[in-house]
Amino acid sequence: MNNNIIHFISKQTCASVCCVNELEKSPYCFSCFYAFNSEKGLFYFKSSKEACHSMIMATNPLVAGTILPDKLNVLQIKGIQFQGAILTDDHPLAKEAFTHYHKHHPMALAVPGHMWTIQITDIKMTDNSLGFGTKITWNRNELVEQ
Repeated sequence: MNNNIIHFISKQTCASVCCVNELEKSPYCFSCFYAFNSEKGLFYFKSSKEACHSMIMATNPLVAGTILPDKLNVLQIKGIQFQGAILTDDHPLAKEAFTHYHKHHPMALAVPGHMWTIQITDIKMTDNSLGFGTKITWNRNELVEQ
């Protein structure tokens, strides 16, 4: 994964994630604090199993989302768009979600919730600090930089 992408995602804390309710054919978006595993291309987040998005993701694991800087600089716009899939709790890559997430967000230990793992499949980063309109893309199967 490109170092610019890793550096940006690692410095931020909150993502907007969208899932699709297949029964109602409608999108549903939510925000969450996340922890990023750059070596394996994973996002971890914590949420109640009773939340609307949790119930949707249990039946349709495909998600997409965005990450903007915690402090937005409109002159040097940077941001991430991503796609991925929710991994089941028993998936080998989901085993370290609890430890990895709480290492980054120790206060979350006091809050009950379910750990979720998103396996990222695609990322597109806009980084105007590298020149207006600069896009850096990553795909789990191949790295493409523009």
